[in-house]
Order: sequence, then structure tokens, then C-alpha cells
Amino acid sequence: MPKVKTSDVCRLRSYVQQYGESIFSTDESVLFCKVCEVKVAVEKKFTVTQHVSREKHLCALEIKKNRKSEVQTLFNTMPKNNTFTTDLCTTLVSANIPLFKLKNENFRKFLSKYTGQDIPDESTIRKNYVGNTYNDTINYIRTYVENKKLWVSIDETTDIEGRYVANVIIGTLEIGCPGKTFLFNAEVLEKTNNSTNAKLFDNSMSLLWPEGIKHDNVLLFLSDAVPYMVKAGKNIKAFYSKMEHVTCLAHSLHRVAEEIRKKFPEIDAFISNVKKIFLKCPSRVLKFKEMAPGIPMPPQPILIRWGTWLSAAIYYCENYQLIKSIVMKFDKEDAVAIENAQKLLNDTNLELNLTFIKANYGNLPKYITTLETSGLSLTNSINIIAQVQNEIGTDNSSIGISIKKKLEAVIEKNLGFKTMKHISNILERKATSRNNTILEELTADDMAYMKFAPMTSVDVERSFSRYKTTLADNRRRFTFENIKQHLIIQCYHETQVLIGSIEDLVSKGNNFSLIRLTGLLVSITAKILGIQLPAITISIQITYAGVTESDGCNTMVALLGPT
Repeated sequence: MPKVKTSDVCRLRSYVQQYGESIFSTDESVLFCKVCEVKVAVEKKFTVTQHVSREKHLCALEIKKNRKSEVQTLFNTMPKNNTFTTDLCTTLVSANIPLFKLKNENFRKFLSKYTGQDIPDESTIRKNYVGNTYNDTINYIRTYVENKKLWVSIDETTDIEGRYVANVIIGTLEIGCPGKTFLFNAEVLEKTNNSTNAKLFDNSMSLLWPEGIKHDNVLLFLSDAVPYMVKAGKNIKAFYSKMEHVTCLAHSLHRVAEEIRKKFPEIDAFISNVKKIFLKCPSRVLKFKEMAPGIPMPPQPILIRWGTWLSAAIYYCENYQLIKSIVMKFDKEDAVAIENAQKLLNDTNLELNLTFIKANYGNLPKYITTLETSGLSLTNSINIIAQVQNEIGTDNSSIGISIKKKLEAVIEKNLGFKTMKHISNILERKATSRNNTILEELTADDMAYMKFAPMTSVDVERSFSRYKTTLADNRRRFTFENIKQHLIIQCYHETQVLIGSIEDLVSKGNNFSLIRLTGLLVSITAKILGIQLPAITISIQITYAGVTESDGCNTMVALLGPT
């Protein structure tokens, strides 16, 4: 039987099948070499064999294989959101460890040795993980506070770059225990006024509830008492009908302390000059330590830090004779501050005025510090103000009457305080009915959540301390968006560590020492604020569930004040 001639189409397909689709392709009329990118003659079989054996074809085939290998390698080394790198990012950011530390070869070797993982480049984490970690943090906060009653606090500061930075703190109002607090938003304001702050408040609530703001869940707004924040509070209340606006009580007491400072200009001048005497002068500091080894160095009060001037005045009252003997031994020709301080010390009224301040206002710094304590109940906050009013009211001198009027004016302007005071009376069964200060929209159920409502804006002040720590001199190239993400991640994880450690210890059935718990609180707080624990200890007493324990330990209250 004669041979049947193979059709051209079948022959072309057979070459493609023989050498592979990665080498040849056909449109059923032409055989095309993908490697060399040329047409191949197919009249004779040897022409195809000859083409694939040529050096040109073989070189092109090798190049193609190498390119494929490079692409595969690049694909395999592309950053993936694996668990280790995500955890590494979270750890570094929450601990405020700069990501560029990953460039340190010893640090990389250490991490690799003890984790057994490939350590990513810092740019990989910055570009692919920080943003995701921030988004996860925001989602965690949203999930936790979704259906809870909330309080909100806003304040602004000017950073080292001259930007007006405003932080938004949100916290939950819980039944029977203090709620959790979160730094939720931070923005740069074009200018600080009532409209920009009201807009920031509303934008933050939109970020918290992207599917629709739950206006009735916001029960309390905290701020300082500057006029534009008071006006912003009134504007915000138009949309949040259940919300009460309270100006910070610790800030109110600080304003009273400032009024005391103004009444004693000679003491103010003395504190300022003694501060200058020892500032940046190691020889005088050494002289002081030699003459007064058991006495701490004179304090250096900062006027914007609540109650620090009054604390300094009390220090000089307690150590007046010793400070006088040291300052008077310095040569007045060495510095103008020494000459001025010595002149003031020669005035006998200085000592008497220091005595007057401590006798009548010596407890005011302690009350400010107590108000700054996290988790303070509403009733305790109200009682502190009542105690201050009683103590200041006992001074019937002209200065005392003036200070008393200042306190009354500060409290009178704080309209939200009157409402919260009546709610506190209801919670303590000291009131038998509502009065006209309580909003009609505020239900009995809403008031039940006010038991641990905060009365100070200290949490937002602490967030500014963390902000300034993050924006260090060697990190000034930070964009604000990156600072915001780092800051919110840090504050969130610090809150989780503190609350988690306490909850683990105070879980039902655990046998633990309350003093050890207090020591843990001190250690965690010091770590968060970056504070060196003081060597001096004091004796404190704690009562819990009818059991009282006493021991020497560091007090946490002093560490929790604004920095």
C-alpha cells in the first residue's frame, strides 16, 4: 500500500508537540521559534533539527532559562506578611525601638540566632508592615468599643517642628470597674480654635464608627478650660445629645495654684533664681551635695506642669535654713542669680510667706496628683474638690479670700462639673431626684455607667509625653503620618500589657500579694513612661476584700503625673 503523505498542519503540530510549546508555536501555516523569535522552514525535517542545534538557538535558550530563574527568585524573596515579621514589627514599634536598628549587624545576628528566622530589612517592615499593624490596631479598638458607652478627651500641643498637634483619647465607661483607655487619633491642625477641634472630634467618631456614628454612645467629653474648647464643647453637644462636657479638674486646681504663685512674686523670684544657681553648674551641685547629703536637689518647677511650683515652695519651706546657709556661702560676684537669691533671703518675710503657703495650700499638689490617678471613681474625684474647697475656705486673710474666690470662679464656670456632681450624688443615694442640670436625654441606664467616669484630661497629656519621646532629635525625618501610626500602636500595646498583667494576677482564685501587685504596677508604669525608679521607698497600706497589707514600696502615684 503506498505511503499517505502527512498534511502540513499535522507536521507543524508534531514539531510543537516534540519540542514543546515553550520552544515552538504554530498558526497551522508557519512554525515559529519562540526562543529565537524567527520563522523556521519545515519543508524538510533536518532544517528543524538543524535550527534547534545551532549555537544561536542554544544561547538564546540558556538566556531564557536564566531569566526565568531570576524571576522565580525575585518572586520568592518578595515580602510576605508572615507572622514572625508582623510580630517583630509590632514589638519594635510598641517598644519605641527605631526600625533602623535592624541595620545593626550584631542585632540582626542576635535575632536570627535566637529566633531561627530570616530577619527582614527595615525598609521592608516600614513599607509593608507598619501600616498593616496600625490598621489592625484601629480595628481592635473598633471591635472592643463598638457597642460600649464612651468618653472622649481632646487636647493640643505644639511640637518641636512648630506643628499644632491634637490627640484624641477615647475610653470605655464600664459597670463596676474602670474602663480601658486608647489613643485613637492624632492630627495636625492648621490653627487651634473651636471649629478645628469640633471637626477633629467628629472626624474621629467617623473613623471609630465608619458605618455610622453612634451618637448616643458618647456620654462625656473632657478638655481643658480654654475658651475655644468650651465653645467647641457647646458645638459638639448639638449633635451628641447625651454628652456632658467637663473641663479637667486637675487643670482647674493648677489654675488655683497659679493664682497663689501670682500672690507671692518674691517667692516666685526666689525659686527661679535658685533654679538658675544650680542649672548647668556641676561645681555648685557638688557643693550642695557635700553640705546637704541627705537632701534632694532643689526642684526645677515648670509652670505648665500642674502643681510643680507649689511643690517647690513647700520644698523650700521644709529646707529653708539649710538652703539659706548654702546659697549665702556662694560668691555673689559669680552670677546675678546668686546675688538676687541672697537679697531675697535677707528679707524675713520670705520665710514667713513660705510657712503661710505650706500651712494653707500644702495639700494642693497632693490633691492634683491624686486626681491624675487612672481609674479614680467619680465620687472620689468629686470628694477631692470638696476637700479642697473646705481647706481653702479656712483661710480668712485677704490673700486667702482672693484664692477662695478664684477656686469658686473656676468651679462655677465648669458647668459639666455640676451635672457630674449631681450624678455622683444619685450613685451614692445622696439625691432622691434628678435636677435641671442633668440632660433629659440621659437615661437612668446611662447614668449607671458614670461610676468610674474620669474627671481629668491627664491621659491625653501622657500621650503627648510619648509623642515627644518618639519624635527624638535623631528621628526628625519622621512624617507625621508615620509618627501617628507609631504612637497609636505604642499606646495601644502599653495599655494591653498593663491591663493584661493586672488581670492575670487578680483573676478569681489566685493567691497573690497585693504589695507584689503594687510593685508590678510601679515597674510597668516606670517602663511605659521611661522613668528611673527612685531609690527612696515609702510605707503604704492597701486594703482589698477586707485584708490589709503593708510593706515598703515605691509609690505609683508620683510616677503617673503628667510629664
